[in-house]
Amino acid sequence: MTAMRRATTVVALLFGTLIAGCDLVGGNPSGAGGAKELNMQQAAEHADAMLDATVNAVVPEIQWAHHVTTAGSCNVNRRRTVTTIISEQRRGNFLGVVERFWRKSGYTITSVNRDREMPAIFARSSDGFQLALDVGYKGQVHFEVITPCVTKSDVAEPTSVPNGPAYPLGEIPTPNVRSAFWSAEVPVGGTGRGEGGGG
Repeated sequence: MTAMRRATTVVALLFGTLIAGCDLVGGNPSGAGGAKELNMQQAAEHADAMLDATVNAVVPEIQWAHHVTTAGSCNVNRRRTVTTIISEQRRGNFLGVVERFWRKSGYTITSVNRDREMPAIFARSSDGFQLALDVGYKGQVHFEVITPCVTKSDVAEPTSVPNGPAYPLGEIPTPNVRSAFWSAEVPVGGTGRGEGGGG
Protein backbone atom coordinates (compact mmCIF):
# COMPACT_ATOMS: atom_id res chain seq x y z
CA MET A 1 0.00 0.00 0.00
CA THR A 2 1.45 3.37 -1.01
CA ALA A 3 1.93 6.22 1.47
CA MET A 4 -0.72 8.23 -0.39
CA ARG A 5 -3.24 5.38 -0.11
CA ARG A 6 -2.50 5.00 3.60
CA ALA A 7 -3.01 8.73 4.10
CA THR A 8 -6.31 8.49 2.23
CA THR A 9 -7.39 5.62 4.48
CA VAL A 10 -6.63 7.63 7.62
CA VAL A 11 -8.48 10.66 6.27
CA ALA A 12 -11.46 8.47 5.39
CA LEU A 13 -11.53 7.04 8.91
CA LEU A 14 -11.33 10.50 10.42
CA PHE A 15 -14.09 11.76 8.13
CA GLY A 16 -16.26 8.83 9.21
CA THR A 17 -15.70 9.79 12.81
CA LEU A 18 -16.68 13.39 12.09
CA ILE A 19 -19.91 12.26 10.45
CA ALA A 20 -20.62 9.98 13.39
CA GLY A 21 -20.02 12.93 15.70
CA CYS A 22 -22.61 15.01 13.86
CA ASP A 23 -25.10 12.17 14.09
CA LEU A 24 -24.44 11.70 17.79
CA VAL A 25 -25.21 15.29 18.65
CA GLY A 26 -28.21 15.36 16.38
CA GLY A 27 -27.24 18.62 14.67
CA ASN A 28 -28.58 20.85 17.44
CA PRO A 29 -27.23 22.24 20.71
CA SER A 30 -29.59 20.25 22.90
CA GLY A 31 -28.06 16.95 21.77
CA ALA A 32 -24.65 17.57 23.32
CA GLY A 33 -25.35 16.75 26.94
CA GLY A 34 -23.29 19.01 29.20
CA ALA A 35 -22.20 21.11 26.22
CA LYS A 36 -25.71 22.30 25.33
CA GLU A 37 -25.33 25.64 27.17
CA LEU A 38 -22.05 26.51 25.44
CA ASN A 39 -21.50 28.82 22.51
CA MET A 40 -18.85 28.11 19.87
CA GLN A 41 -16.17 30.19 21.60
CA GLN A 42 -16.72 28.43 24.93
CA ALA A 43 -16.72 25.05 23.22
CA ALA A 44 -13.45 25.94 21.46
CA GLU A 45 -11.90 26.88 24.82
CA HIS A 46 -13.02 23.54 26.24
CA ALA A 47 -11.45 21.80 23.24
CA ASP A 48 -8.23 23.72 23.90
CA ALA A 49 -8.24 22.52 27.51
CA MET A 50 -8.68 18.93 26.33
CA LEU A 51 -5.74 19.33 23.97
CA ASP A 52 -3.62 20.98 26.68
CA ALA A 53 -4.29 18.09 29.05
CA THR A 54 -3.51 15.52 26.36
CA VAL A 55 -0.13 16.94 25.30
CA ASN A 56 0.81 17.58 28.95
CA ALA A 57 0.12 13.91 29.73
CA VAL A 58 2.94 12.88 27.38
CA VAL A 59 6.18 12.46 29.32
CA PRO A 60 8.89 13.26 28.30
CA GLU A 61 7.31 16.37 26.80
CA ILE A 62 6.84 16.87 23.08
CA GLN A 63 6.97 20.03 21.01
CA TRP A 64 3.81 21.03 19.18
CA ALA A 65 2.32 23.92 17.24
CA HIS A 66 -1.23 25.13 16.69
CA HIS A 67 -2.68 24.03 13.36
CA VAL A 68 -5.61 25.60 11.55
CA THR A 69 -8.91 26.17 13.37
CA THR A 70 -12.07 25.63 11.34
CA ALA A 71 -15.61 26.59 12.32
CA GLY A 72 -18.80 25.18 10.85
CA SER A 73 -22.33 26.41 11.30
CA CYS A 74 -22.40 25.27 14.93
CA ASN A 75 -19.15 23.44 15.73
CA VAL A 76 -15.39 24.08 15.87
CA ASN A 77 -12.32 21.99 15.01
CA ARG A 78 -9.15 22.69 17.00
CA ARG A 79 -5.92 21.06 15.81
CA ARG A 80 -2.32 20.68 16.94
CA THR A 81 0.67 19.25 15.10
CA VAL A 82 3.63 17.63 16.85
CA THR A 83 7.11 18.61 15.66
CA THR A 84 8.97 16.15 17.88
CA ILE A 85 10.26 13.11 16.01
CA ILE A 86 8.37 10.04 17.20
CA SER A 87 10.36 7.06 15.95
CA GLU A 88 8.65 3.98 14.55
CA GLN A 89 10.10 2.01 17.49
CA ARG A 90 8.47 4.36 20.05
CA ARG A 91 5.23 5.03 18.15
CA GLY A 92 3.27 2.30 19.92
CA ASN A 93 4.36 3.64 23.31
CA PHE A 94 3.29 7.14 22.32
CA LEU A 95 -0.15 6.01 21.19
CA GLY A 96 -0.47 3.92 24.34
CA VAL A 97 0.23 6.91 26.58
CA VAL A 98 -2.46 8.97 24.86
CA GLU A 99 -5.03 6.17 24.77
CA ARG A 100 -4.56 5.42 28.48
CA PHE A 101 -4.88 9.11 29.32
CA TRP A 102 -8.06 9.44 27.31
CA ARG A 103 -9.58 6.39 28.99
CA LYS A 104 -8.52 7.71 32.41
CA SER A 105 -10.20 11.02 31.53
CA GLY A 106 -13.48 9.20 30.98
CA TYR A 107 -13.45 9.35 27.18
CA THR A 108 -14.79 6.42 25.15
CA ILE A 109 -12.40 5.03 22.54
CA THR A 110 -14.62 4.80 19.47
CA SER A 111 -12.16 3.48 16.89
CA VAL A 112 -8.51 2.45 16.50
CA ASN A 113 -6.68 2.23 13.17
CA ARG A 114 -3.75 -0.15 13.66
CA ASP A 115 -1.99 0.64 10.39
CA ARG A 116 1.74 0.13 10.94
CA GLU A 117 2.83 3.43 9.41
CA MET A 118 -0.19 5.68 9.87
CA PRO A 119 -2.14 4.53 12.93
CA ALA A 120 -4.89 6.58 14.55
CA ILE A 121 -7.06 6.64 17.67
CA PHE A 122 -10.51 8.23 17.91
CA ALA A 123 -12.42 8.98 21.11
CA ARG A 124 -15.50 10.77 22.38
CA SER A 125 -16.24 12.59 25.64
CA SER A 126 -19.52 12.18 27.49
CA ASP A 127 -20.55 15.69 26.40
CA GLY A 128 -20.07 15.01 22.69
CA PHE A 129 -16.54 16.26 21.96
CA GLN A 130 -14.71 14.12 19.38
CA LEU A 131 -10.96 13.55 19.80
CA ALA A 132 -8.52 12.18 17.25
CA LEU A 133 -4.82 11.32 17.15
CA ASP A 134 -3.43 10.35 13.77
CA VAL A 135 0.06 9.68 12.48
CA GLY A 136 0.64 11.13 9.04
CA TYR A 137 3.41 11.85 6.54
CA LYS A 138 6.92 11.16 7.87
CA GLY A 139 5.42 9.92 11.13
CA GLN A 140 4.06 13.34 12.11
CA VAL A 141 1.48 13.20 14.90
CA HIS A 142 -1.65 15.33 14.70
CA PHE A 143 -4.26 15.94 17.41
CA GLU A 144 -7.76 17.21 16.76
CA VAL A 145 -10.83 17.97 18.86
CA ILE A 146 -14.19 18.53 17.18
CA THR A 147 -16.82 20.21 19.34
CA PRO A 148 -20.47 19.17 19.36
CA CYS A 149 -23.05 21.44 17.78
CA VAL A 150 -23.51 24.43 20.10
CA THR A 151 -24.87 27.98 19.95
CA LYS A 152 -23.36 29.96 17.08
CA SER A 153 -20.83 32.67 17.97
CA ASP A 154 -17.57 34.16 16.81
CA VAL A 155 -14.49 32.05 17.53
CA ALA A 156 -11.08 33.48 18.47
CA GLU A 157 -7.76 31.79 17.87
CA PRO A 158 -6.47 29.59 20.73
CA THR A 159 -4.48 31.27 23.50
CA SER A 160 -2.46 28.24 24.67
CA VAL A 161 1.24 28.89 24.13
CA PRO A 162 3.09 26.19 22.15
CA ASN A 163 6.20 24.80 23.83
CA GLY A 164 8.10 25.39 20.60
CA PRO A 165 8.08 27.92 17.75
CA ALA A 166 4.74 29.48 16.81
CA TYR A 167 4.84 28.72 13.10
CA PRO A 168 2.81 30.78 10.62
CA LEU A 169 -0.24 29.00 9.28
CA GLY A 170 0.75 26.43 6.69
CA GLU A 171 4.44 26.48 7.59
CA ILE A 172 4.68 23.83 10.29
CA PRO A 173 7.64 21.60 9.34
CA THR A 174 7.66 17.84 9.33
CA PRO A 175 9.11 16.46 12.59
CA ASN A 176 12.48 18.10 13.24
CA VAL A 177 12.90 18.12 17.05
CA ARG A 178 14.81 15.21 18.54
CA SER A 179 13.86 13.70 21.89
CA ALA A 180 16.22 11.38 23.73
CA PHE A 181 13.22 9.18 24.48
CA TRP A 182 10.62 9.58 21.71
CA SER A 183 13.10 9.76 18.84
CA ALA A 184 15.17 6.76 19.96
CA GLU A 185 15.32 4.10 17.27
CA VAL A 186 15.21 1.19 19.69
CA PRO A 187 12.19 -0.30 21.48
CA VAL A 188 11.50 0.73 25.07
CA GLY A 189 13.63 -1.55 27.24
CA GLY A 190 16.59 -1.30 24.86
CA THR A 191 19.17 1.47 25.24
CA GLY A 192 16.30 3.84 26.03
CA ARG A 193 15.66 2.11 29.38
CA GLY A 194 15.05 4.53 32.20
CA GLU A 195 14.76 7.62 30.01
CA GLY A 196 11.15 8.45 30.67
CA GLY A 197 7.53 7.47 30.72
CA GLY A 198 6.76 6.02 27.30
CA GLY A 199 5.46 2.67 28.51
